Amino acid sequence: MSAVVAEGLKKHYGDTRALDGLDMEVAQGTVYGLLGPNGAGKTTAVKVMTTLVKPTDGRAWIDGIDVAENPRVVRTRIGLTGQYAAVEERLTGRENLELIGRYFHHAGTERSARAIELLAMFDLTEAGDRVANTYSGGMRRRLDIAMSLVARPSVLFLDEPTTGLDPRSRLAMWDFIERLGDEGTTVLLTTQYLEEADYLAEQIMVIDRGRKIAEGTSDQLKDQIGGDKVRVTIVKPENIQRAKEAIAPLCVGTVEQDPQSALTLTAPINAGGGVVPGIIRALDDAGVDVVDVEVRRPTLDDVFLVLTGHAAEAAGGDGEDG
Repeated sequence: MSAVVAEGLKKHYGDTRALDGLDMEVAQGTVYGLLGPNGAGKTTAVKVMTTLVKPTDGRAWIDGIDVAENPRVVRTRIGLTGQYAAVEERLTGRENLELIGRYFHHAGTERSARAIELLAMFDLTEAGDRVANTYSGGMRRRLDIAMSLVARPSVLFLDEPTTGLDPRSRLAMWDFIERLGDEGTTVLLTTQYLEEADYLAEQIMVIDRGRKIAEGTSDQLKDQIGGDKVRVTIVKPENIQRAKEAIAPLCVGTVEQDPQSALTLTAPINAGGGVVPGIIRALDDAGVDVVDVEVRRPTLDDVFLVLTGHAAEAAGGDGEDG
């Protein structure tokens, strides 16, 4: 059974279509990335699937439970961390965690034990008895995620969990999220950071203007726009035709001259460790002196640019979504 399913989700705010027929299926125990720019509909999708707002149309299920029909039951299955840390800053880290345990009617010993466990998991043991308003941004974010795990949810929604963090804190957060996935928690991660989705997500959906425009693994998405390319730079411009003919048999598409350089050729290739040595040998046999040969794998930034016509960092505002 899938952990998260959405069929034809729509959410309209007046004339604005934050979601416009979104379909989704997330396998249990995976990290699933919902990738898109600000305003794409990511946060709206999370709000619908976590019972915070009702869809205009469509249906969603968590562990087979209808979100609209049984929101109370759904809330017992999920954890949610929003874009901004929702900690009570006047309480200590430990008290924040135990407060969440009270909401779930956990016994006192259970609340205490779970707080100790989560403080250790998120490297907050030493800070556990400090008031949260003394925490750094990264510490608050870790505490926020720990609070969403108090009730041991089967599905954890992380909405832009690294927004506002410095690079070091972001990398640490990636480690925590990766660990959650390894331990069997289903994680639905929304992000506008391409490298974050590339690093963490086993499956990625690219969303723009409230619609799914592509889905697959990171490699599958990259292959959709042509896969690997080789870039060859030679010494003498008069040898460019000879170089084209030499490397053509090793490529899987047309060898093209870089419009910005009379000395550079590019061509699609099949990925593999033997391509570059083969190209170098072919050019040497043809008497072509080489400056550089490099293989470039498309990035998710390339994927997004091709699919949407704009970079992932571009804002698209629907006024309701991050």
